[in-house]
Amino acid sequence: MILWFGKKKKQDEARAAGAAMVAPELSADEIAAREAETATKQAEKAEIERVVAEANKAWEERQVREAAEADAEARRLDDEARRAETARAEALSRADEAEARRLEAEAEAARLAREEREAARAKAAGELKLLEDRREAARLREEREVAARAALEAEANDPGFVARLGSGLARSSSRLGTGLSAFNKRRLDDETLEDLEDLLITSDLGAAVAQRVTRNLSKERFDREITENEIKLALAAEIESVLAPREQIVDFSDGPRPRVVLFVGVNGSGKTTTIGKIASKLKDQGAKALLVAGDTFRAAAIEQLTVWGDRAGIPVMSKPTGADAAGLVYEAIERAKREDLDLVLVDTAGRLQNRAELMAELEKVVRVARKLDPDAPHDVILVLDATVGQNALSQVEAFRHTAGVTGLVMTKLDGTAKGGVLVAIAEAHDLPIHFIGVGEGADDLRPFSAHAFSQALVGAID
Repeated sequence: MILWFGKKKKQDEARAAGAAMVAPELSADEIAAREAETATKQAEKAEIERVVAEANKAWEERQVREAAEADAEARRLDDEARRAETARAEALSRADEAEARRLEAEAEAARLAREEREAARAKAAGELKLLEDRREAARLREEREVAARAALEAEANDPGFVARLGSGLARSSSRLGTGLSAFNKRRLDDETLEDLEDLLITSDLGAAVAQRVTRNLSKERFDREITENEIKLALAAEIESVLAPREQIVDFSDGPRPRVVLFVGVNGSGKTTTIGKIASKLKDQGAKALLVAGDTFRAAAIEQLTVWGDRAGIPVMSKPTGADAAGLVYEAIERAKREDLDLVLVDTAGRLQNRAELMAELEKVVRVARKLDPDAPHDVILVLDATVGQNALSQVEAFRHTAGVTGLVMTKLDGTAKGGVLVAIAEAHDLPIHFIGVGEGADDLRPFSAHAFSQALVGAID
């Protein structure tokens, strides 16, 4: 075992002894060599110190550079972090805006859907209300029609009027009855049927009706003895079957307002008087009407209509003789619209059906009326004079083509033996028969009744 502390003591003692020894004297060469050695060592030391200094400087520079680089990298990372944070914040902001827009869009869609539902409910409620109103209006209209029909039927079949009708048709029924008396208790063979057919034709009933009557009689009573009353009853039933489909009560309160009614016909047919009578009845029923003196060729017609208007308390529009009738009708419809009237009743000039220029003027009146209302005139009523007999058929044909006739009135049945022509017209033309007249008084114009007319025409006992 070595005692390290004892060895160190001995070394210290030896160094002290060596240091005490006198250094030997050196020669000049030795001194120079030693100085050279010393200088070399100093140079080496200086070089070492320079290298160390350069190394330290390089290290320091590298440390500074690395520190700068680390600082730049840190700043870069900080910038990236800030940019990332900014981008994240912007993304969040955009997301918030998108979410806000989405929520706003959903709210708008919900609002629109709610409004659509409310509109749909309102529409459904409105349609239901409209349907209920229409049903109620239809019900009230039906009630009015039933009441009006009942009243008009009662008026048409009023015993007093039926008596007047029988009296009015006395000439027609007398002529027919005189002829029928010849067939009393005759055997109904071919010769009798032929004679009966001739009688019916000459009584203005027309060939078609005559053939129907004789054909039906032959089916039931051929080769049998027949009485005058049986023929009358059979004839009345046959005439009623022809007339019944044409029996139509016109309700002027129905339809558009103002309702434009045009009365047409040949000279002397009784148009003006018929308009006056109808206006009086409508006034009594509460209608607000306007009479139009469209017959501007005949001063007497204007005066006559004015008299009827004054009696009924209904205003009359007119222009000086020779004025344009179409322009007057146009102004009358404008006035009726402005004053909220129910009816415009237009009296037109009498014209012959074979006068083309007069019929063209009537067409002009119709065209002008349609400028204010495409559906006007709503009624075109042809007034026929029973005294013209079979000529009435050609009148119906001409006026129906020119003016679009919608219904008929036959007047002066009390002054002729040709009342049977109404049956021929009903057979030939599918037109409603609204009224018949058997006298000059307002009460002598009544709604048409097929049953009452057919009984009166043949003189049958009802």
